[in-house]
Amino acid sequence: MHACDTLLSAIAQSVPVMLAYYDAGELRCRFANQRFADFVGRPASSLVGSAAQEVLDAETWEQMEPCVQRALAGDAVQHICESQQPGGTLRVLDFCLRPHREQVNGEPVVVGLIVVVNDISRHRQAEQALRHSEERMRKFAEATEEGLIFHQDGVILDTNAAALHMTGYSLAEVVGRTIFDFILPEYRAISMEYTRRAREYPYELALRHKNGQVIPIEAVGKTLPQQGGTQRLVIIRNITARREEQEHARFLAQHDTLTQLPNRRSLMRQLARAAVDAEQRQSRMAVLFIDLDHFKTVNDSLGHEAGDRLLCEMTRRLQQAVSGNDFIARAGADQFVVLLHDLRYRSSAADMADALIRHISGAHEIGGTQLSLSATIGISVLPEDGYSPDELLRHAAAAMQYAKEGGRGTHLFYAPYMLGQPAEVLQQEHLLREAIVQGALRLHYQPQIQVSSGALTGFEALVRWQHPERGLLGPDEFIPLAESRGLITPIGRWVMREACRQMKAWHDQGLARVPIAVNVSAIEFRQRDIVGEIKQVLTETGLPAQYLEIEITESTLMQQAEHSRTTLQELQALGVAVTVDDFGTGYSSLAYLKRYPLDKLKVDRSFVSDTPSDGEDVAIITAIVQLARSLQLQSVAEGVETDEQLALLQGLGCELAQGFNIAAPMDAEHTQAWLQSCTAMPPMTKA
Repeated sequence: MHACDTLLSAIAQSVPVMLAYYDAGELRCRFANQRFADFVGRPASSLVGSAAQEVLDAETWEQMEPCVQRALAGDAVQHICESQQPGGTLRVLDFCLRPHREQVNGEPVVVGLIVVVNDISRHRQAEQALRHSEERMRKFAEATEEGLIFHQDGVILDTNAAALHMTGYSLAEVVGRTIFDFILPEYRAISMEYTRRAREYPYELALRHKNGQVIPIEAVGKTLPQQGGTQRLVIIRNITARREEQEHARFLAQHDTLTQLPNRRSLMRQLARAAVDAEQRQSRMAVLFIDLDHFKTVNDSLGHEAGDRLLCEMTRRLQQAVSGNDFIARAGADQFVVLLHDLRYRSSAADMADALIRHISGAHEIGGTQLSLSATIGISVLPEDGYSPDELLRHAAAAMQYAKEGGRGTHLFYAPYMLGQPAEVLQQEHLLREAIVQGALRLHYQPQIQVSSGALTGFEALVRWQHPERGLLGPDEFIPLAESRGLITPIGRWVMREACRQMKAWHDQGLARVPIAVNVSAIEFRQRDIVGEIKQVLTETGLPAQYLEIEITESTLMQQAEHSRTTLQELQALGVAVTVDDFGTGYSSLAYLKRYPLDKLKVDRSFVSDTPSDGEDVAIITAIVQLARSLQLQSVAEGVETDEQLALLQGLGCELAQGFNIAAPMDAEHTQAWLQSCTAMPPMTKA
């Protein structure tokens, strides 16, 4: 064999295709490489001289014969031939027929065919698999509810229908724009960093819908290697429902499921924040601990469903009674807590407590049954009663318990003894009982004058306790204990009798014949036969009725209104005057001033203390004085401590005043000496 033929044969055997040569006359094989021999399943040596139709199977030859004829005619022909194999697989062959020409008589003549066959079965299978994969991906992209966004360096290339539906845009409106255009500004930085670092963990952000709505989503990016760079596939999922579920779960964790009010856990958080805020602003804050009286009776008699309806009704009433800045929570069972912010005066907490009691006690119907519940309220105030949330709540609860033990349906401020050891509390109760029996209570007297002339118009009797260990105590330090332990009645009776006795004694000595004012608590006014007892005291002491006045708070009048009106009418018939104490600090209607027989309105000391510099307080005092004048009542200002305040009251037309600027409360001995040395005071001068 010629060296050149040997080289060509070596090349033909090494190429990765099937190669053969057929003559043009009879289409007999003149050469075939080993790959072609393996393809037809015959030894290479046996192929030489074999006709083409003998080498190929009938199905393949049937497809290739037209191509052969075209090639013999001089065309280069390429044809894909498919045939089903016995095993069921599809064989795909790429036939390339090239005519071989030689010069015969000066003309190019086709003398043979060069046959190149490439088995592309696997390639075709790969293409088909890719098409199937793309079809599956397309169907998945259309079927899934998750949005799919393809982008390169942030520029959107394609999206599925779910992504378009999620954002409200059409495909034409998003392709070519950056994906970051649709992300809320506060999330863009993290999203850009996520893309730049090709991260692939899920994270949460928010998109802006075409209609402006904010759509919370969860996104996860995947990097897709491509020719000429990489693409990113972003899978987005609308998590609005998840967020709502999370918010609902968070709500349930912080709220009572029945009343929808914040629960105790939420209460403690709010109380902690409010306490810090109040301390920083140096303002007062009050905690009102509310307990419904005899609520268990409702559950036992009408069932728990009726009890639940009642709790919801109580919730509604509490919400109506407090302002929008205040906070209400259900502490458990039939107990509620109200936080009052930015209290100007401590007494404002008592006024709110009275207002809540009135709202709660109004009659309503549950299951056809008319019900009327009362409530008992304990009050603690920041900073006087502590700063920590637990301390304030504990103190308010202790005050509520003491108020409950003292008769229910009222309120009490916290006092230190309320959280003492049981033995200590019992000891204090024992000492107070002994004080009542053994005469350790004292009365101090504070003069009241006519502002215009300085003339004495009367005294107010103020009770004190000569404690065996702590010395002389004011009423704030033992009256709550007395009310909680059922001792307020004997103390009130003693004060009434002693005040009348002492005043009659001074009259008999020829001293100024002026009246004495005695404070009557809400509990005494509701639970005692106050008119009958006054009649008896006046008879026993001989003091004429016109020299006795009683002072009651406006909140007392608003409780059991019909009973209050009847009692006041009987007192008027008896000749005893009635003063409304601490007027202007409550939430009561002014209508009762016309209905009830009253004699004086006493302006609360909290309105006087900051005058004349506080314009708002001056305006309040002016309004009360004018109201009293229009109703033909006398106006009385208490807590007068400076000459400027006394001068202001005279200018406003306030008729009566009392306070340290006039005279401090004095015991009986000093009061008698004061009376003996003071027949009348010049206008606007201190004693």
